[in-house]
Amino acid sequence: MNAPAAAREPIGVAVIGAGYWGPNLVRNFQATPQFRLHWLCDLDVARAQRVLGGYSTVQVTADLDTVLADERVSAVAIATPAGTHLPIAMAALRAGKHVLVEKPLAAGLEQGRQLIDEAQRRGLSLMCDHTYCYTPAVLRIREILHCNELGEVHYLDSVRINLGLVQRDIDVLWDLAPHDLSILDFVLPPEVRPVSVAAHGADGIGAGRACVAYLTLRMNTGAIAHIHVNWLSPVKVRTTIIGGAKRTLVWDDLNPSQRLAVFDRGVDVAAPDELDDDQRRDMLVSYRSGDMVAPALTEREALRTMVEEFARSIRTGTPALTDGHAGLRVLQILEAATRSLAAGGASVDLTNLDLAYVKETA
Repeated sequence: MNAPAAAREPIGVAVIGAGYWGPNLVRNFQATPQFRLHWLCDLDVARAQRVLGGYSTVQVTADLDTVLADERVSAVAIATPAGTHLPIAMAALRAGKHVLVEKPLAAGLEQGRQLIDEAQRRGLSLMCDHTYCYTPAVLRIREILHCNELGEVHYLDSVRINLGLVQRDIDVLWDLAPHDLSILDFVLPPEVRPVSVAAHGADGIGAGRACVAYLTLRMNTGAIAHIHVNWLSPVKVRTTIIGGAKRTLVWDDLNPSQRLAVFDRGVDVAAPDELDDDQRRDMLVSYRSGDMVAPALTEREALRTMVEEFARSIRTGTPALTDGHAGLRVLQILEAATRSLAAGGASVDLTNLDLAYVKETA
């Protein structure tokens, strides 16, 4: 049986923002058959024209209202500074457009809630561009954790450091940690969720904002997650280690020959119910040294997979894997981490906030 004509036609889309990330969205929308790019909107029209080149049929404008008035446009992708996400995304939703927003979803938790409420009222897809979640490595990590191949998760340790651009309007937490927090939210099984966060930061160069930061998240299961983000490191490191009761996974994003490795190595402890009171004081520990397996990964641009997920969400009317609620969970932790940072690293409870951590089981 043939699909309805509307389902077979490409989805008309516009990209808002031609700066750092916008050109990547333009390229992937143009290369994805499910979409037809009609507009590139940017306050700097000349910059937008340079992105498209001299032979493109995509129209360029600095006027958002012109884009939103175009009936051919069913969706917009927003690649502008976080402080502009709320007004642009809200205008698009009110014009009846599906919306994809670059991370973070908004400049604050309350703004994120407003966008989700508006999208739900209008029955529109609201998706957050957590691009790292769509890399082949992270998709495989999600599969491994959701299938319980590591056993119960005990800890996660993530390092994202480099000699990076010191941002003028946000600290290193809001610049880099959204990547790691979105990955954490994406890969953890639905029953595992953070219940508190503590953050420590430093500004060694007098930038007026934290340039180095450490986040510690405690999970409802007793597991712990630690995230290190840093603008000042002379070396670039992108590693994540996830330790489970049965196996440990290592992800080195800068090692193309072996991005993922799963180690059957660890510590075994005799179960407490097998020991008497005296033995429990000296629990029996043994060290397991097994094989290492490097799962095969297909090389594919994450942004292409993300764009296709946006199309799937629009076509089916179902939430994207990184929908607005996923973006909101990241914002919740970022705001709590900011409060912790201001309080000298005090732990901030996440369970007393009114954001429900309900995840659909994949």
